[in-house]
Amino acid sequence: MRITIRLFALLKDRAGADHLTLDLPEKSTIAEAVKELRQRIPALADHLSNIAYALNHSYTQPNTPLQDGDELALIPPVSGGSGTPARHTSGTPARHSLK
Repeated sequence: MRITIRLFALLKDRAGADHLTLDLPEKSTIAEAVKELRQRIPALADHLSNIAYALNHSYTQPNTPLQDGDELALIPPVSGGSGTPARHTSGTPARHSLK
């Protein structure tokens, strides 16, 4: 079976691409796909331990089985920010849509 892997942030930078395809045996899991990815792109190996997985746009666990044509997103942890809420000039906290 063939799946598409989407890469973000540091993973995208290390791989030099925002997506790639993997050919895997039928009934492979996300964990098995990640293992194959570690072997295929060694530059990613140290960065695949603390990531989130989204399969076809829904968060999931590494033991989830894959199917031909699936899209697996590998999402690294996000950090940054000042630790204080953004404020408008009125002094009230800003509200931002995540859409």
